[in-house]
Amino acid sequence: MLKDYAKSEIPSEEEITRKLKEERARLSGFQLRIKEAGLPVMVLFEGWSAAGKGAVIGKVIRNIDPRFFKVAAMDRQPNDEEKRYPFLYRYIREIPEAGKFRFFDTCWMEEIVDGVVDGRLSGEEYRKRVHSINVIERQLCDNGYLVVKFFFHISKKEQKKRLKALKSEKDTSWRVDDDDIKQNKHYDEFMDVFDRYLTDNNQSRAPWYIIDAENKRWAELQVLEFLNQGIDIALQNHTANVPILQNIFPMDKPGKLSDISLSDKTLTDEEYDLELNRLQKELAELGNKVYRKKIPVIIAYEGWDAAGKGGNIKRITAALDPRDFVVEPIASPEPHEKARHYLWRFWTRLPKTGHITIFDRTWYGRVMVERLEGFCTENDWQRAYNEINEFEKELSEWGAVIIKFWVQIDKDTQLARFTDRQNTPEKQWKITDEDWRNREKWDLYEGAVDEMLEKTSTAFAPWHILESVDKKYARIKALKTVIDEIKKVL
Repeated sequence: MLKDYAKSEIPSEEEITRKLKEERARLSGFQLRIKEAGLPVMVLFEGWSAAGKGAVIGKVIRNIDPRFFKVAAMDRQPNDEEKRYPFLYRYIREIPEAGKFRFFDTCWMEEIVDGVVDGRLSGEEYRKRVHSINVIERQLCDNGYLVVKFFFHISKKEQKKRLKALKSEKDTSWRVDDDDIKQNKHYDEFMDVFDRYLTDNNQSRAPWYIIDAENKRWAELQVLEFLNQGIDIALQNHTANVPILQNIFPMDKPGKLSDISLSDKTLTDEEYDLELNRLQKELAELGNKVYRKKIPVIIAYEGWDAAGKGGNIKRITAALDPRDFVVEPIASPEPHEKARHYLWRFWTRLPKTGHITIFDRTWYGRVMVERLEGFCTENDWQRAYNEINEFEKELSEWGAVIIKFWVQIDKDTQLARFTDRQNTPEKQWKITDEDWRNREKWDLYEGAVDEMLEKTSTAFAPWHILESVDKKYARIKALKTVIDEIKKVL
């Protein structure tokens, strides 16, 4: 793609001046429309060292109210702390809110290209990372983001001249490092990798725009024209539905909730106490191994109200070192969370390697409460099954142990527990009017859960059903399942 790039004829200086004035005014005029439409705009600036990316970003943002944009200057490589999270983690943290711009002075491309040239990324690792980027860019676009990608192109001779000029001045010499010099010295090798990446990452909804950056004013004009064009089209199509993708992942078949027997799933107090003590000791030992071997563990709880999720979680955490785990209780999204891709608030809560995160409610709210309460469109929740599978596949490829529990009770058991909570003063905080309203929609929720289990119980992240009419039974089964799943990875 880069090797085949043919430069356009550069307009005259007078023409550039006239058009720059028009495009700057056009971008400025788009601000209010972007805010009103809730359109998040993500602009990636990549390219050769000294190609002028930073200078053009500086000129572009002058046309935008500072309240509506941020610039993310990403390091070429993750620091030691960031390396303990998935590859995409540090980038997804920076995605913009609805109605705002986020300009990236280099993004995920540079980390990959440097890794290939330095030999740190194998061919297979390169393919996996490009696939991950293609998936997240598609997800962002499908969820209403505009993703605009620019590659600033200059010749080897021009790059050498600019690096020399930067190094010659005391105030700019710090901007040139060994990596920049290396890139110019091995220009052809970098050209090959850049060309391969641009080709592999060129998508219809997030295409690459190659910017002729030899002339700085011409580079600014090209960026403004392509950016304004993208915003104009995105505003027209912002509420359009997008295709529902076919599932491509191997599935596990958990069956329907109505097929689950609850009557024979009980333990005596003596059996429970013996098993609880034994299993918690075993989990404590495994927790130490998980920490030592730097394995991330994600335990996700969903289930009926009053099914016993809280007590179940307590028996898991009682066995763990409190420094090695965190419990994330998930409620309705905060305004800054609601303004981003719905998976953003879960990406930002992931455990680092060697740690355990337990989610009390999860990203599956998208296909349950958000679906049934009308908090998202039908296209949104229908699309979410595949997006969630992709999210969990990314975590599995990273090396995470993913354990998903559905805590199951029957309708009579829920009513008895609701009534007990309502009539017991120290338990009344556990029951709300919303719980009673949700109970009225039991059949609708059961249908949604059955579909969720069918479409998201994958071979790499299957659902485990915890029969919880007897809470003791469910707690022991949860401990056994966590132990078994961690052992598989160890």
